[in-house]
Amino acid sequence: MKIISYNVNGIRSALRKELADWLSIVDPDIVCLQEIKAREQQFDTSVFKDMGYYCYWYSAQKPGYSGTAILSKKKPGNVTFGMNHELYDHEGRVLRADYKDFSVISVYMPSGSSGEIRQSFKMMFLENFYNYIGVLKQQIPNLIIAGDYNICHKAIDIHNPQRNQKTSGFLQEEREWLSSFIDLGFIDSFRHFSTDPHKYSWWSYRANSRAKNLGWRIDYLLVSATLEWRLKRGAILSQAKHSDHCPVFLELA
Repeated sequence: MKIISYNVNGIRSALRKELADWLSIVDPDIVCLQEIKAREQQFDTSVFKDMGYYCYWYSAQKPGYSGTAILSKKKPGNVTFGMNHELYDHEGRVLRADYKDFSVISVYMPSGSSGEIRQSFKMMFLENFYNYIGVLKQQIPNLIIAGDYNICHKAIDIHNPQRNQKTSGFLQEEREWLSSFIDLGFIDSFRHFSTDPHKYSWWSYRANSRAKNLGWRIDYLLVSATLEWRLKRGAILSQAKHSDHCPVFLELA
């Protein structure tokens, strides 16, 4: 089973950059999208249905903002929109699909880069998401949490750790949160297979950052430790260029 997580930074923009053609070649079983920035009626969903996907779109109430989606070749037994928290659910940040032996979550965690108000919102979301997953794991022990976490975990995950110590996305409290979240019983699937440096999933549009590989690894596929035996391959697909992010990939046995 192949799973992809991809912050497309606008599904309509990504489709214009031939996202659908790329997906048809890679042919993942499950695709978790973030920052779709559109409602279902605003773009052609048939391109995904024609590839055999069941499609679940969770748009933000604010037009052209946030939102998540899950595309699945196999129909889930249940799909849950949001985490029963109005503040975040209005932004379409958490979408869950339940299968027979595991559940997949597409999550788009807030950015705090615009200032103190959104940074406080981000930290509040992190606390609430931690609690939500802590409870959910008691009911569904096998979780795959795919998404844009907007946090670089360690110095190896960012191109200039010294300069970015006080930058949202690499703040000490954010990194400590991610460590504690992983300690709930998760595996960072990419790092399970690779300790290589300079492997990033997001690059600023400024200063030719992508060409210079001045990036951040903020997109993750975290997997419950109970599924470790199924981990087969993890990768960052940096050649895919439909967004300022690139997809992250996981293959399960």
